[in-house]
Amino acid sequence: MNYYQEITLLPDADISLGFLWQNVFQQVHIALVEHKVDTNQSAVAVGFPDYRQAQFPLGSKLRLFAKEQATLEKIAINQWLARLKDYVHIKGIKPVPSDVTYVSFVRKQVKSPERIERDMQQKSALWAAKSGKSLAECLIELEKSKPTDLCRLPFIYLHSQQTKQRSPDKNSKFPLFIEMHPQSASLDGVFDCYGLSAKASGKPAFATVPHF
Repeated sequence: MNYYQEITLLPDADISLGFLWQNVFQQVHIALVEHKVDTNQSAVAVGFPDYRQAQFPLGSKLRLFAKEQATLEKIAINQWLARLKDYVHIKGIKPVPSDVTYVSFVRKQVKSPERIERDMQQKSALWAAKSGKSLAECLIELEKSKPTDLCRLPFIYLHSQQTKQRSPDKNSKFPLFIEMHPQSASLDGVFDCYGLSAKASGKPAFATVPHF
């Protein structure tokens, strides 16, 4: 990644930083979907320079990265964030400095409490049918290995566009948990339409972005 563009979020007394992240990142996601280079693949990646270094877990800055300056110019992120212009400061596109480290920002899949409970019920029913034990016995046994829904990673609440299209009356809001993996060197790879590193087939590691 050779070029970047930095967006600073500007909360005020009425608009919280968390609410701004939801709205800014939702627009960035839609922009990346519109300019995707393959199924759920983006030529633009995102970075969080203040990840877990500020009072708010993601800080207040978002960076967009691309190999070519023209890629960021084509996205024209200013237009996508036009309705939020009073709450963001968008700098011009710049070359990435030479003195950087490298990290991978990755989506962490975390099951909701409702999903965990639903899975427990399904597993218990299957186990009861196979073993001849009662459903209550199977539930008690499975409770010992029940996964926790607790996750302390930074996250952004987003709306699933697919859920909104399929079921307009259904709540489409979900937390996008983001995990940072430090890397020893720059690694090429695949980024999804959230701009996060995704494992490519045949690749042993996640793609990286500069961190500075």
